[in-house]
Amino acid sequence: MSSDAFTKKRWLKLSLRGWLMSFTVFMLCVAIFSILFVRRSKVEYPMKHQFAVSDPAFFGSAFSLANPVPVEGNKIELLQNGDAIFGSMLEAIRGAEMSVNFEAFLFESGKVGDRFLEALMERAQAGVKVRVLLDGLGSGMKLDNADVDRLKKAGCLFAYYHPTKSWRIDRINRRTHRRVLVVDGKVGFTGGVGFADLWEGNAQNPKNWRDIAARIEGPLVTQLQSAFQAHWVKCYGVPLTGPIDFPTLEAAGKLPAVAVASESFSFAPMALMQAVTFSSAVKTIYISNAYCAPSKSQVSMLVDAVKRGVQVRLLLPGHHMDQPLTKAAGRGAYGDLLKGGVEIFEYQPTMMHNKTMVVDGMLSVFGTSNFDARSAVINEEIDIAVYDVGFGQQMIDVFNQDLEKSLPYTLEDFKKRSLWERFTEWVMIPFHSQV
Repeated sequence: MSSDAFTKKRWLKLSLRGWLMSFTVFMLCVAIFSILFVRRSKVEYPMKHQFAVSDPAFFGSAFSLANPVPVEGNKIELLQNGDAIFGSMLEAIRGAEMSVNFEAFLFESGKVGDRFLEALMERAQAGVKVRVLLDGLGSGMKLDNADVDRLKKAGCLFAYYHPTKSWRIDRINRRTHRRVLVVDGKVGFTGGVGFADLWEGNAQNPKNWRDIAARIEGPLVTQLQSAFQAHWVKCYGVPLTGPIDFPTLEAAGKLPAVAVASESFSFAPMALMQAVTFSSAVKTIYISNAYCAPSKSQVSMLVDAVKRGVQVRLLLPGHHMDQPLTKAAGRGAYGDLLKGGVEIFEYQPTMMHNKTMVVDGMLSVFGTSNFDARSAVINEEIDIAVYDVGFGQQMIDVFNQDLEKSLPYTLEDFKKRSLWERFTEWVMIPFHSQV
C-alpha cells in the first residue's frame, strides 16, 4: 500500500471525537490568524522636516489619504465630559424631525443608555427614521437583548457591526470604534465618549471619566453622514439617500475642516497625517490620548521635532487607567521619548479618555483614534481635523486646563518603575499590534 493511500485510510478511520478535535484546532488557527494578521495596510513614514504646518503644501500632503481639501463654513462647538456631551446629543435627538443616525462602539444598558434609548424610541414612534448601529463586541456584551427588542418594537432600525455570533471569524477583530450621531442630516456629533454610566457627570471623581466630543454644523456634517453610510449599507444592505439624510447644507460658521475615516483593507490615513504633521511642526505638539503606544518611527519623529526646538507634550492617563496592559505596551517607549526631550504628563483626578492633538496652534484633531497600532491598522475610526488658529487656541486652552490637573512623568520615574511594570512591558511586546 502506498503512503498516500495509507494516510487517506487513516483519515477515513478518524472517530467523531477525532474529527471534532481536528475541526476545533482548525478553527482556532483561523481565529488566531484573523486576530493577529487580518488588518489594513500600514506604511511607516520616517519623514524629515520639509515645510511648516502653516505652509500651503501641508494640508494636502497630510490628508491625501483622506480628504486633501478642507471643507469651509463649519461651526464646531467643543463639549467636555458627560453632562455637556450627552445633554447636547439628547437635545438634538429630541428635536429630530426627519432622521437620526447613531453609531457607537460602546453602548451599555444603564442610566445613560436608558436616556438615549427613550429619546431614540420616542422619535421613532413619532415617525422619524431612526437607525442605530452598534459594534458587536464593544456593545454586544453589556447591552441587554431586552433593550434591543425595545428599540426594534418602537420602530428603530437596528444592527450590530460585525456581530460576535457569526461564522465570519475573519471579522472578529475588526471593530467599528466610531462614534457618530447625525440628526436630520444637519447636525453632527463625534468624539471619544462611550454611552455608559462611567461617562456621567463632569469628571468630578474617579467614577466619572474625562472626555471630549463636539457638536458640528455646516457642510462637514455630510462627511460624518457618509462615514455612517459606509457601515450602515454594509450591515443593513440599504443605502441612505434623499433630502432627509443629505439635505443641502449652507455655511454655519467659518471653520475649515475635514473628517478622516479609516476603512478596512486600506492604507491608514491617520498614520500619514500624524507623520506629516509631526515632521512639519515648528512650535508645539500637544497630544492628549487615553491609550498611547507609539511606533518606533513615531517616537523618532517626535524626538526629531524636539531637536528642531518644538515643545512636545503628551498628556496621558495616570493611575486611574482602565487598561493597564495597554499602558504597559506603550510604556516601553517612554524611555526614548523622555531621553529625547518629550514631556509626559499623567492626568490625576480620573480616567482621561481624550483623543486630541493640536500642533502649532493651527491644526487640531479630535475624534475616536487612539495613539496606538490598533487604531492605525485594525479599528475603523472617525476623526475631525480643523485648520484654524482660533479653534486651535480653544484646543490649547483645554489641553492646559487638563495639564493643571496632571503630574509630570519623568525619566527618573521611568528608571524607577517596578519589576512588575517591566515584566508586563515584556509580556506585551508580541501583542503591541493589538493594543
